Amino acid sequence: KGEITYAASFIEWFAEEAKRVYGDVIPGHQPDKRLIVLKQPIGVTAAITPWNFPAAMITRKAGPALAAGCTMVLKPASQTPFSALALAELAERAGIPAGVFSVVTGSAGDIGAELTGNPIVRKLSFTGSTDIGRQLMAECAKDIKKVSLELGGNAPFIVFDDADLDKAVEGAMISKYRNNG
Repeated sequence: KGEITYAASFIEWFAEEAKRVYGDVIPGHQPDKRLIVLKQPIGVTAAITPWNFPAAMITRKAGPALAAGCTMVLKPASQTPFSALALAELAERAGIPAGVFSVVTGSAGDIGAELTGNPIVRKLSFTGSTDIGRQLMAECAKDIKKVSLELGGNAPFIVFDDADLDKAVEGAMISKYRNNG
């Protein structure tokens, strides 16, 4: 229940933010010149999500893409495909047109290669290991795709000299093992 509420909060947040996507008019280098900034969807986006927080990681990536007017192709972790499929079903029930939010399950290598190599995909978002992120970034570089990478994980934790060690250990354990990972 907690993760589903957390996942829903991303959809609510980005749905509200979509109402406030404005362009800007910026003064130019000369008094009679103006620069106009238009905010436009970039097109097809893709995301590869990890097994932990299988619903919230998806909504955190899909929410802003959909709010910006982009379509999303999602490759969920092999261990947690049903969360993604359930979210796709909910998106359809909510009125999201077919093809706007798509889920692809199967071989990570094959799907990843298609997402990084297909020129229709304009942006890739990935959360996972540094090694895989490095590989995906290199593959995206061929088409100069935009990338958003959240790499490494493992709940890094810094304890300062003046910290209460008992509380620090408790916090580290909660952070490391939250949601089984």
